[in-house]
Amino acid sequence: MNLLVDIGNTRLKWSLEADRKMSQSMALYHQSMNFNQHLAKDWQPLVSPKILAISSVSSEKIKLEVINLAQRLWKDVKIIIAKSSTEEFGVKNSYLQPEKLGVDRWLALIASYNHYRQAVWVIDCGTAITVDFINAQGQHQGGLISAGLWLMKTALSTHTAMLDFSEKNYYLNLATQTDKAIFSGTLYAATGLIEQAINQKTLKAMLILTGGDAQIIANNLSLPAIIEPDLVLKGLAIVTQKYL
Repeated sequence: MNLLVDIGNTRLKWSLEADRKMSQSMALYHQSMNFNQHLAKDWQPLVSPKILAISSVSSEKIKLEVINLAQRLWKDVKIIIAKSSTEEFGVKNSYLQPEKLGVDRWLALIASYNHYRQAVWVIDCGTAITVDFINAQGQHQGGLISAGLWLMKTALSTHTAMLDFSEKNYYLNLATQTDKAIFSGTLYAATGLIEQAINQKTLKAMLILTGGDAQIIANNLSLPAIIEPDLVLKGLAIVTQKYL
């Protein structure tokens, strides 16, 4: 059994994998109080995993806390830290410095290509929104990065005197209330980014969304999309195969 861990900018997600089958993923906000205690409570009942595979775009502090907890619980566990590379599992990295491509984006590309074997747009709708394109031959052709919905709203509430943060959802439309205007404005920014990027390619490709805001963004796109909530974990499971 392997324990797969995806440490994002705000959440830690994890899943158990055995015989190439993954359990339902679990998630915790790693910036919340008592994060370590909550994670330890979740992990203590587990049978000792053979491998702990980690994808992290968060701070080194959070990653080390997770590693230290695992080593306290399971002294023989093998720790693997996923990294972006030039080429792996049929996917070719377009970055001139391949290691600079975010490992979450890299794993999402590996998962998308290996599961669908066709040209794919991979959109991660988390704290940041990332847009990546990979063709049917597995060649990554670059991507875009923007602030996600939560980050856009936070920036407005932090840097203006009269605009408050709200997590409420509304209909996407021109608004006559400030919180509704912020909701629609940030959502239009996200969907517009994605659609504008896709419109630059004449090649038809599948559209895959992942991340915490994938559903709300997919609901407001003018294009059909598949939602893969555990795309990074699926990529991590594929990469872990080489260590078995």
